[in-house]
Amino acid sequence: MADNRNGGFEVIGDGFKNVFLAGLGALSLGAEKGKELVDVLVKQGEISFEQGKEINSELQRRAAAAAETARDAALEARMKAMSADERDAFAAKVAELAKRQNAETEEITVEVEEVVEDAV
Repeated sequence: MADNRNGGFEVIGDGFKNVFLAGLGALSLGAEKGKELVDVLVKQGEISFEQGKEINSELQRRAAAAAETARDAALEARMKAMSADERDAFAAKVAELAKRQNAETEEITVEVEEVVEDAV
């Protein structure tokens, strides 16, 4: 039997990853088919172009919300499978990555502001 503290996590992680990706694929396909249906209804005059835009926006909003919910559920399930030490290490790694990304974003923002100032 695999030790869930080491190799078992890879199997659990792969399973969650596959379920998550399948869910996102289904959401994407559903949103795509919904958009196609709206486009057909607009062409046939069943709904107006503006109504079609509103429906498409709502479909995109709902797909994004569902994707966020799926991401959160997958992350929560993965973290529940971790020991307290593994969760602490994971949180530290995420904090480190967030700090690095924030610094990169700030650097890019400063560069863009400098370019804008030079252009003005």
